[in-house]
Amino acid sequence: MAGIYLHIPFCKTRCIYCDFYSTTREDLKRRYIHALCKELALRRDYLQGAAVETVYLGGGTPSQLAEEDFENIFQTLDEVYGLENAVEITLEANPDDLTEDYVRMLRRFPFNRISMGIQTFDDGTLQLLRRRHTSAQAKEAVERCRRAGFDNLSIDLIYGLPGETVERWEQDLQEAVRLRPEHLSAYHLTYEEGTPLYRLREEHRVREVDEDDSLRFFTRLTHTLREAGYVHYEISNFCLPGKQARHNTAYWQGIPYLGCGPSAHSFDTRSREWNAASLEAYIEGMERDERPFETEVLDADTRYNEYVMTGLRTRWGISLEKVEADFGTKRLAYLQQMARPHIRRGKLEEKDGMLKLTEEGIFTSDDIISDLMFVP
Repeated sequence: MAGIYLHIPFCKTRCIYCDFYSTTREDLKRRYIHALCKELALRRDYLQGAAVETVYLGGGTPSQLAEEDFENIFQTLDEVYGLENAVEITLEANPDDLTEDYVRMLRRFPFNRISMGIQTFDDGTLQLLRRRHTSAQAKEAVERCRRAGFDNLSIDLIYGLPGETVERWEQDLQEAVRLRPEHLSAYHLTYEEGTPLYRLREEHRVREVDEDDSLRFFTRLTHTLREAGYVHYEISNFCLPGKQARHNTAYWQGIPYLGCGPSAHSFDTRSREWNAASLEAYIEGMERDERPFETEVLDADTRYNEYVMTGLRTRWGISLEKVEADFGTKRLAYLQQMARPHIRRGKLEEKDGMLKLTEEGIFTSDDIISDLMFVP
């Protein structure tokens, strides 16, 4: 199995916290879609014939695309890779883009999952973040998707926002639970250098929450969603039973994927490639049949560390048998040695050949993962 990620870099406006590659150059959209489809065709051999089981359109704001754009993309995907094995096809969307007409249009394509960037239900904070939607629009968008027949919805929330209190975070969680999405991702706000939010913090115009508050927010998150019947299957991701994000789960499990578009990454289990983070350079390169990209061959240490880092974030953990088979007995012995203190403290558990975080260990997962990684 394999996955395909398509980066759609267009945004109407830039959120003050975002450091993903995006642009407001909508005048280049038609040339971009042509370049994207060309890359898909030129790289048909990258996945070595593996069946494509997931497709993910991320961004940027993929819901800025029009019907004609989706027609070109899906025609190319079907002709080049085939979609008969695709069990999950996801579109990231902004709530205010999901009008009645737009949602109706989406149903004409094979999308079966919508991932909606809500972030918070507090209107004042949405304005601060320069989000284009209101709390009411977010709720209406969810209901609109339901009426149109979408039965696999995911929403994104951010906690640790400026001025956040436990009470306000609890309100966000309760609003989310009332909407009953099949999937929910919740990320702690990070102040990425170069973003407007980072500058606001440096100018002391907003204050970053402290570690104690961060722990309270995460504790409330896990408790509230567990009580509502959600499975905590990855540190930042929750789902109703059986509704985990297949595409992202494949990332964490080291399954190959092809990434197309500016800044998109690809992975074939042995190496990683990434396209230039420039819309203009990407389009011009593809028009000359010269894709601008870089590549890195992953040595055994790097692959081991990536497996530990991604696998241990999930509820399934990491397979001791796989560690030995892929990285040798020396790495297995190292892993078990470094894990023992955390097992004794109840932060890790070894069961049925799997090593995974305990519920208590999740709260210090970064430190535990760091200890298990190999430093030459």
